[in-house]
Amino acid sequence: MPQIRADAPVQTVICTFDVTPGTAQDVLDALNDAYVSVISRQPGFVAAAVHLNDAQTRIATYSQWQARTDYQAMLRTPEMRVRNRAIHAMCRSFEPVMYEVAAVY
Repeated sequence: MPQIRADAPVQTVICTFDVTPGTAQDVLDALNDAYVSVISRQPGFVAAAVHLNDAQTRIATYSQWQARTDYQAMLRTPEMRVRNRAIHAMCRSFEPVMYEVAAVY
């Protein structure tokens, strides 16, 4: 389970996916399978969460990694390259962004 703390020694990645109500479940299924089968088993993985908005037009993932390089290495694995191409094909767009936690209230 992700722990959001300003002093946490982790790299946070928030990825947003622009989807349609018709593709939202397919993208969710693909993301959930990727997290269970591949992502959560990668070195440096800490935790993650997947979110879907009420209109089923946006999906957001929140993941934590021990280091930026761990996340980047996961993206470069042959299996994730194939999976990410398939996920991208189901989305209007998706954007992963690395963050540092600035504050928690």
